[in-house]
Amino acid sequence: MQTIASGYRGLSFLIGLNWDRLLYGATIVFALWAGAYVGSL
Repeated sequence: MQTIASGYRGLSFLIGLNWDRLLYGATIVFALWAGAYVGSL
């Protein structure tokens, strides 16, 4: 149980540290998807 808690804490720390990079990646993926959708019309 202690290992799971420490792993969760580490993952939460990494997400808190890099949330802006995750947001940028999600925005790029969404833009590519939207461009492909509009291009297929």
